[in-house]
Amino acid sequence: MKKTKLGEFEELVLLTVVFLSESAYGVQIKLELENRLKQTLSVGSIQTSLKRMEEKGFLTSQFGEATQKRGGKRKRIYSATPLGQKVLQEMKEVRSKFYEVIPSIV
Repeated sequence: MKKTKLGEFEELVLLTVVFLSESAYGVQIKLELENRLKQTLSVGSIQTSLKRMEEKGFLTSQFGEATQKRGGKRKRIYSATPLGQKVLQEMKEVRSKFYEVIPSIV
């Protein structure tokens, strides 16, 4: 496995971006993670993670259309790059191999 710098939280954010696909923007990512993790997250933690992964080449972003609902502001929509998808696959394989060799978890 190629060494990656993908922390646990970044992995969850990246998975959420892939899951949400065209709806993957800051607030929606935050809401989805909060729902699944059953905890409150700060917008800053999400934005920091997104920015860091974009710098690493795991994500790209582009602005969506401006809407009246957002007061004319445009959403920054994120999507996983092929490298980001590859990293997720590698992480899945590593985790699966660990679960295969440990005794049943109660």
